[in-house]
Amino acid sequence: MKTLKQRTYEIEDNFLSHYACKSQNTKGRERKEAPCEMRTEFQRDRDRIIYCKAFRRLKNKTQVFFSPEGDHYITRLTHTLDVSQIARSIARALALNEDLTEAIALGHDLGHTPFGHSGERILNKLTGNFKHNVQSVRVVEVLEKDGDGLNLTKEVRDGILNHPKSGTPATLEGKCVSLADRIAYINHDLDDAIRAGILKINDVPKDITDVLGNSSRERINTAISSIYSTSYEKDFVSMDKEVEEASGALRSFMFEKVYCTETAKGEEQRAERMLTALYEYFIENCFSLPETYVKLIEKYGKKQAVSDYLSSMTDRYAVYIFNKIFVPKGWTFIDENN
Repeated sequence: MKTLKQRTYEIEDNFLSHYACKSQNTKGRERKEAPCEMRTEFQRDRDRIIYCKAFRRLKNKTQVFFSPEGDHYITRLTHTLDVSQIARSIARALALNEDLTEAIALGHDLGHTPFGHSGERILNKLTGNFKHNVQSVRVVEVLEKDGDGLNLTKEVRDGILNHPKSGTPATLEGKCVSLADRIAYINHDLDDAIRAGILKINDVPKDITDVLGNSSRERINTAISSIYSTSYEKDFVSMDKEVEEASGALRSFMFEKVYCTETAKGEEQRAERMLTALYEYFIENCFSLPETYVKLIEKYGKKQAVSDYLSSMTDRYAVYIFNKIFVPKGWTFIDENN
């Protein structure tokens, strides 16, 4: 009887595109491991990411709105799931490897900071060199499993590193994730802005909605359909010019009306004061870091260890540590005469 993995290999050979990255052709891991009889290497990577601590923490990390009061706002975790769903839909349409695509998508934001992209800008300012995609690779290579890392395949690590628009993924599956990331955040951030009362759907310029659609469902469907019609059985993954330009215009609109507003900047200033205070405190008191991060100091230096610790924090944990260190607590007196 054939193993499940052998059957998966046969399915990939028979049904995936010539341009797909097939599981049996992986370039492998940094450290050799005994193979799994049931799962391909990309399936193993997907499972390792889902069960790691950094993935769980995404549920309490900001996407756009800092610690929003409400159950339906997007967090970094729900953004990651959105990206995974959209990327898999693109990969399926183009007959690419869904397992590889999903693993990259689920891991692409593991290194993101508290307070969203504001936190990333703040840590970059403090350290002189912080990028969330680079940190995501550091999470899977070094920080998880007490310094041993997850030992993911080269293709997954490459896709995580190169998921920003400026990146150049080595696989088309990585390109699927890069496009899906942009499709996801533009659309769900717009939905959140409307839910928060910052925008109304009619505020979006008509020349954008005429091309992309008036709802998140329509806009995502337009983007995926465009990618399919433009890229099927090609050695690239992209939208047609009209949809790409409309998507870029929507992104510019979101920066003007949501991301760079006075309200958003005001919250970013508060986050900067808090993260700066924490950074300076732990640089001066690096051996008060949790033991996991103290172990990093000898090999990587205290600056990197502090950056690792702060970037790992959820929003609410950062606030908790700040209060614990800097906010005075009331004294409790016992009146022995009572």
